[in-house]
Amino acid sequence: MASVIASFSQELAAAAEQSGSSVVAIHARHRVPSSGIHWRKGVLVTANHAVRREDDITVLVHGGKRVSAKLAGRDAGTDLALLKFDQDAGVAIPQFGDAANLKLANFVLALGRTRFGNLVASAGIIGGLGGEWRTWRGGRIEQSIRLDLALYPGFSGGPLVNGEGKVLGLNTNGFGRGRAVTIPVATVNRVVDELLDKGYIARPYLGIAMQPVAVPEALRSKLKSSAAGGLMVLHVEPGGPADKAGIVLGDVIVELQGKPALDTEYIQDLLASAKVNEKIRTTVIRGGSPLELSITLGERPAK
Repeated sequence: MASVIASFSQELAAAAEQSGSSVVAIHARHRVPSSGIHWRKGVLVTANHAVRREDDITVLVHGGKRVSAKLAGRDAGTDLALLKFDQDAGVAIPQFGDAANLKLANFVLALGRTRFGNLVASAGIIGGLGGEWRTWRGGRIEQSIRLDLALYPGFSGGPLVNGEGKVLGLNTNGFGRGRAVTIPVATVNRVVDELLDKGYIARPYLGIAMQPVAVPEALRSKLKSSAAGGLMVLHVEPGGPADKAGIVLGDVIVELQGKPALDTEYIQDLLASAKVNEKIRTTVIRGGSPLELSITLGERPAK
């Protein structure tokens, strides 16, 4: 038994060493730095919530060398930020694994670096797995990976590593509720591609504020879906997608893409899977009669 434990211990140490040279400490906020990963040549990724300033960002790399970095893009929706730095700083790019092959209770390591540049680790298991999900900020995450391990201060932005030393994703506790989760490699790659291209993530929007209301029974028979409720328009953004489509204050949106629009959660789900410039078939009640409109989704202004 002792030899088995010793062998397992050595395998974990080797896995941490293999991926550890790609892990950096990023000083972009007061006192506690975040961790980061050299994802592509000259490109670092870290947790967006830990990047509090956009200038004077320093990075402590493997071996204790300090280099400067510039913010190249960020996305609060997926809690990812992208930095560019001197690609000749001697930081390795890790091997990546496929998080889709993870199983519940697989043993994993979370890696990070301290403010002094020391590599640190936290061990645990995969506490939960699921399919695609959407964060409360609207970001789409391809796979739900919940961790049963401690993400200590400064660990956010560091990698989740399997027993083979391959990076499965980026760890963060930035979504609140004390949850340690991993953003899988597939999501990070998608976001990095768009951030390198635009500096932000393009997300569609309608440009209206709404609240749920009941639809009078006499009107339900006039609707294809016989919807019992809808969303009353309380505000229309001037020049926004809904305004351009002819939506006005007081309209009650009852159907989108042929399905009942009963609450704002349905709107959020629809927008999460939709694309900019996509046309949305919309039915509203105006003056007691249904009216068919088409809204072309616009790109939400970058903040």
